[in-house]
Amino acid sequence: MEEIAQNYLPILMLFAVAIGLGVVLLLAAAVAAYHNPDPEKVSAYECGFNAFDDARMKFDVRFYLVAILFIIFDLEIAFLFPWAVAFKDVGMVGFWSMMVFLAVLTIGFAYEWKKGALEWE
Repeated sequence: MEEIAQNYLPILMLFAVAIGLGVVLLLAAAVAAYHNPDPEKVSAYECGFNAFDDARMKFDVRFYLVAILFIIFDLEIAFLFPWAVAFKDVGMVGFWSMMVFLAVLTIGFAYEWKKGALEWE
């Protein structure tokens, strides 16, 4: 039983240090914090305009469209990083498959631009 306790002692010490440090930092922040915030800083702010109605009101679809477009293009561009790292190992098939992927991405971007999905009024 003593051997098991010795094996778990470093883990328990790590937990004790982590919890102790967390409590110390929370108390230090509560004691040293500036307690006179600006009214503008504590006001509600959502989606680019001040909250003025019920939280379940309908938002303009452009908020969602811009968010979805950002996520789609951001994820598609993230595929370029592993390709670039392994560029010398992918060969011609890997090169041309990425060129097709980028062409489809560019066509989609041009279509959204032409349709005005990226315009903000």
